[in-house]
Amino acid sequence: MADRHIHAQASEVLGRRIQLGLFPTPLHRLDRLERALGFSGRIYIKRDDQTGLASGGNKTRKLEYLMHTAIAEGCDSVITAGAQQSNHCRQTAAACARLGLECHLVLGGEEPAAYGGNLLLSSMLGATIHFSGEHRKGEDIPELAKNLHEQGKKPYLVPYGGSNLTGAFGFVHAMLELAAQLQQLSIMPDYIFIASSSGGTQAGMHLGIMLSGLSCRIVPVSIDKDETGGHSIEDIVQALVTEGIQALGLSKSFDPQDAKLLHDYDAAGYGVLTEPERQAIQLLARTEGILVDPVYTGRAFYGMVDQLQKNPMYAGKTILFWHTGGFPAIFQEQYAQALGRALA
Repeated sequence: MADRHIHAQASEVLGRRIQLGLFPTPLHRLDRLERALGFSGRIYIKRDDQTGLASGGNKTRKLEYLMHTAIAEGCDSVITAGAQQSNHCRQTAAACARLGLECHLVLGGEEPAAYGGNLLLSSMLGATIHFSGEHRKGEDIPELAKNLHEQGKKPYLVPYGGSNLTGAFGFVHAMLELAAQLQQLSIMPDYIFIASSSGGTQAGMHLGIMLSGLSCRIVPVSIDKDETGGHSIEDIVQALVTEGIQALGLSKSFDPQDAKLLHDYDAAGYGVLTEPERQAIQLLARTEGILVDPVYTGRAFYGMVDQLQKNPMYAGKTILFWHTGGFPAIFQEQYAQALGRALA
């Protein structure tokens, strides 16, 4: 009886979504990459770059839950924030366009002379863009929300990266999707490498593992060494998982050690493309024909490759890389020039 109650409660919570993406996303093996690395195990990839919303990305999963809530609350506009090459902001703009909601993006830095990459796409998708200088993690959202309220609008506030519990439910659902694919293929990854920057994806995956019974371990690669709102990503993940356990009716506990990120690759700072990352981007492109971006997936993919080559704990294991999307950033001027010079 207890198990049926738990699953019924979780099913009701996870049903509060509006379909925006094309799911399930592909899951396949990277055998040419395995040979290029001389890796003794198996490497698979989960293709959330193929979610279908304005060039795809993992944030579509979060937005299915966030936009459902916005519509249910009768909101006519949405506000969110990020860096100028934010994949989350680009996909939020696309979701708003599809649903007929006004979109406001609060983006760090000053307005550039020319738009490129995700910034260009966000503008094309109809978002109103507010440049916020040093504030790229939503610090200016409250003031903008106040202004919109005064104009008679009812905005829905989406946090940086879409990383609240509502957004995290998108990745609880994703792990149930993954569990079904793994069962069909008769495989079980030992480790799942992901990019982690705002915590919602990571938290949702932990909750999804609890709910689905998967036995794999998450290896979150830190993308941004800066804290969000004075809190570390580890603290944010732990808080979201704790809140999610109650919301989903799970009789589970969470070890704070499981929230720890791999910080070996974030020293250069957010959005700084290093030479090892550039080489890793090129490696995946030339062995498997798959593009990863220079901010998130490029850094996470380099971290995985480096770990598989240096850390004996991964030898002979089954590895899954969760591609969270984001290739439009490649076409932003500074990244395009860096990648182009290297390939010349």
